[in-house]
Amino acid sequence: MVGHRRSRHQGASEAADGLAGHSYGGQKDAAFSRAIANAEGHFNRCPRCTSHVRDRCWNPGQGLCLHCSPDTAAEAQAARQRGLNDMAGQRAYDEGRRRGSSYDATTPRQLVCPQCSAETRGGAFCMSCGHHLAQAANCTGCSQVLPTGAAFCPACGTRG
Repeated sequence: MVGHRRSRHQGASEAADGLAGHSYGGQKDAAFSRAIANAEGHFNRCPRCTSHVRDRCWNPGQGLCLHCSPDTAAEAQAARQRGLNDMAGQRAYDEGRRRGSSYDATTPRQLVCPQCSAETRGGAFCMSCGHHLAQAANCTGCSQVLPTGAAFCPACGTRG
């Protein structure tokens, strides 16, 4: 009896599918064909890469997509801008190198405040809390950097 119900249910399902396919399937196929025909008017197929692209991505003079055949005027403008950016970057780099020649890289700098953890940018005092940052002590006699804990300057003998 269970098998009888199953076959009856399967039969009803197949009949419903057949009816839907018979009356709705043809309409669905026709609508799909119309949609494809309508879309074809809005896309071009590139013979080189076989991509389908919209009109704004199509080079009609060449009959290729803009990826395969970029617009010469647009490419020239982009190249001019890249050149401008490259030259401005090079000049800024050169200016940084010029300024860097006067920067004393041997002076120790504390970049983070040990008291409040703020960025100090190498100053003598913290900009956030005013804490005196660890700076190398200089000799009052000859201005040489004194080693940590030195009582006298090793260069001139001045008491530190």
